[in-house]
Amino acid sequence: QVQLVESGGGLVQAGGSLRLSCAASGLTFDSYAMGWFRQAPGEEREFVAFISWSGSHTYYADSVKGRFTISRDNAKNTVHLQMNSLTPEDTAVYYCGAVATLLPKTRYEDYDFWGRGTQVTVSS
Repeated sequence: QVQLVESGGGLVQAGGSLRLSCAASGLTFDSYAMGWFRQAPGEEREFVAFISWSGSHTYYADSVKGRFTISRDNAKNTVHLQMNSLTPEDTAVYYCGAVATLLPKTRYEDYDFWGRGTQVTVSS
């Protein structure tokens, strides 16, 4: 049974930082690329960041480029999202997803597995 469990969310002031983690189990982790998405109330789930199975390729939404960094540790079956210079517009539930692909995937429909999300709230 595949499980993805996000952690690290919380309440932070604008300009602050958070580091999200996603722990994976039940799958061959280094056979999957990983992505972070977010969903604000009343909005669709939107792409945030992508990392290839090896970690050698990353891809970001324009809205987070230069502020967020995705990384992974295949020895620990974890993927991280370092979020800096947060703004209230970053407030959302953040989800990690796993996808068996060699190409960057930015559509949530393409992902095979999802976690349940972690709430990030940025106050002004």
